[in-house]
Amino acid sequence: MEIREEKNKVTLVRDREQMEFSYIKKDIMRCRYTRGEWTESDSMIIEDRGDREEISAGIKESSDGIIIYGGAVKAAVSAQSFETMWMRASDDGILLAEGKKEFIQVPVMKYTTGGEAPVIDRVKTVDGERNFIRNLKEVEDHKAWQGRLHFRFTEDEHIHGLGQAEEGIYDYRGHVQYLYQHNMRIPMPVMVSDKGYGLLFDCTSLMTFSDTENGSYMFFDTIPYLDYYFIVGDSMDDIVAGIRYLSGDAAMLPKWAYGYVQSKEQYYTADELVDVARHYRDLDIPLDCVVQDWNTWEKDKWGNKILDPGRYGNMKACSDKLHDMNVHTMVSVWPNMNSGTENYDEFTANGQMLNDLATYDAFDEKAREVYWRQAKEGLFDKGFDSFWCDSTEPFSGPDWGGEIKREPWKRFQIVGDEHKKYLPPEKANAYALAHAKGIFENQRKTTKEKRVLNLTRSGYASGQKYAAMLWSGDTYASWDTLKKQITEGINMGLSGYPYWTLDIGGFFTVGKEWRNRGCGCSNDPTPKWFWVGKYDDGVKDPAYCELYVRWLQMGVFLPMFRSHGTDTPREIWNFGKEGDVFYDAIAAAIRLRYSLMPYIYSLAGMVRLKSDTIMRSLMFDFPEDKKTCLISDEFMFGRSLLVCPVTAPMYYDVGGKSLDADRKRTCYLPDGNVWYGLSDSIKYDGGNTVEVETDINSIPVFVRGGSIIPMRKGLSYAMEENDEPIELHIYTGMDGEFTYYDDAGDDYSYEDGEYETVDIKWSEADRTLVIGKRKGSFKGMRSDRKISLYMDGRHVKDIVYSGESLKLEL
Repeated sequence: MEIREEKNKVTLVRDREQMEFSYIKKDIMRCRYTRGEWTESDSMIIEDRGDREEISAGIKESSDGIIIYGGAVKAAVSAQSFETMWMRASDDGILLAEGKKEFIQVPVMKYTTGGEAPVIDRVKTVDGERNFIRNLKEVEDHKAWQGRLHFRFTEDEHIHGLGQAEEGIYDYRGHVQYLYQHNMRIPMPVMVSDKGYGLLFDCTSLMTFSDTENGSYMFFDTIPYLDYYFIVGDSMDDIVAGIRYLSGDAAMLPKWAYGYVQSKEQYYTADELVDVARHYRDLDIPLDCVVQDWNTWEKDKWGNKILDPGRYGNMKACSDKLHDMNVHTMVSVWPNMNSGTENYDEFTANGQMLNDLATYDAFDEKAREVYWRQAKEGLFDKGFDSFWCDSTEPFSGPDWGGEIKREPWKRFQIVGDEHKKYLPPEKANAYALAHAKGIFENQRKTTKEKRVLNLTRSGYASGQKYAAMLWSGDTYASWDTLKKQITEGINMGLSGYPYWTLDIGGFFTVGKEWRNRGCGCSNDPTPKWFWVGKYDDGVKDPAYCELYVRWLQMGVFLPMFRSHGTDTPREIWNFGKEGDVFYDAIAAAIRLRYSLMPYIYSLAGMVRLKSDTIMRSLMFDFPEDKKTCLISDEFMFGRSLLVCPVTAPMYYDVGGKSLDADRKRTCYLPDGNVWYGLSDSIKYDGGNTVEVETDINSIPVFVRGGSIIPMRKGLSYAMEENDEPIELHIYTGMDGEFTYYDDAGDDYSYEDGEYETVDIKWSEADRTLVIGKRKGSFKGMRSDRKISLYMDGRHVKDIVYSGESLKLEL
């Protein structure tokens, strides 16, 4: 084995194999492997930062090879097999033992008609017109590598991450997971372990994780070489911070994105958007955004970013009315367009279409600029505030039909093959990332006064720097779906991605009664494997209303709080009126979200400044409590609130039959803390399982002892500055601290340091609260703030804070 040393890099050469190790920072080491010569490859994931640490990589001999050291992580490499053992620098305990690397060179095919005129089958689907080119031929384009990196996990190890799928798997030990883009699947090339390490693979091709009798490995479909980063940390927050260091800091979303977002399939006119917003204002129910789903275009012009003048000709005037009510808008846009539309013709004339002849080439910078200009002129300039980038997989058609859901391996094969037919196989998972990059960078060039918000059905690692809020796709309404979605959201946070949400209530509610289908499909009796909701009568069925309320109550504690779906309406007035049980529960949940807005926006600030995570597995905050490795139906909302969603019916069965059910929720409270009920301030000891009475008005939420939670009453929209004081809720039993954050809310002045932070600390021993000196400022900031202090739920004192440090004995 030949050893080549450079300042911060060590390369090992054996026959045709090469392995290269280098430090990115003290707790991150990069490893590259090839069985040939290195090829040039630009990363779509890794941020080219200018603040990299200069850490020299040293080597020393071991019994079987060499050890590469220099930072907080070291690697022991076998000279005989190139197998690698990863360890902390502080000891020789093995974090991860890698097995063999099996790689072969494979031909990468390009699909072309070979100069023939394309023979196109145009098929109308739920996702618009799709083209299938019948006379595409495979032609070898170049060579790449395909293969496996094997692992030897310890017996008691737990593996998490890998993004969001459908199955609700929390710990991937003993499982296979296919990493490919699909409706309801958002892969992330990230896995983390409860042993204190994470792996970020710089790979945008299809991948498969396996931990079965066939071996433990990650399979890579098409790569120029194996390239990955080993991250160590004392906590899961440290590991996530490493992932964000590599993939990019999260962009701040507009403050209004954290308010209530009302969506459905669909609204039909600009005036209807105004009517919905006005109805919420008349009912005094908080609201921040109304969403316009598809079909803003003229008839048969799918995906055209030009509004139908008959229904949306007054959109600019309606946008002004909405903004006068402090309501924002979001509009659905698609990467595929019907042939013969203005947008389609422009892309075609420029040669900027993929060879499905329906989808624009998001990997082409000039094509991204064209797409943005079309969206700007047709939608943004008409007053829409943000974009909902739908169907960004973008090729799921072959699997999106049929009565029976295919086997997992078959779905991976047919959808993956469809992506490889129209996209570079090395980038089969990266289309949505390129699309988000185009929206973000080009809107930023257009204006600094309005932050980008891109709600997208697919995404990938590093999308947080493009302000991409991922949502979990077109789920169906059932209690089982709700429970699985919680697990998937937790795993997305463990994958290092901070922005994730879902369709509150499930997208599809109808099952057998096809006449009640939405999406223009009420005349189609064909069974669909995905259209299997349990509630044919939608909001007319009390059983669905109960499920919706529980979903919404959980959604209060997600990064984005958004109701959406088809088949049945979702606005609050469809669930009754004030005084009716479901209406009142929905209103209470929305108002709770707004009362927490100072806390929520402070969490958002820390996502940007400290690489924090909002929706948190219990492993983030309680790694010493080994029970938390097994719990995936509870999560932390920030570091203070433990959320225990209700995932089973307590009141009604399908059809409205009353249930004689136990209306209690069993909750585990992690050890090493005291806990308080958020709604009643009842105190509990940690390390225990408790049963909590759970009526329809709320779900169990507990506050960790030592928490400091800023709240505010009476907000009608997220950016409102009313006359109510900021409430600081201190929960005793342990020391605690919190950083309050605020800024202008919807521009990019925060990038220039225009924001406010205040460090707040509680000392349990001497019962003192220190509100630190304000750091920073921003335009429109209040210099004096009225603050009401609460201790364990009791009001104790009112003060005025003027920016100087205050020490209060309570």
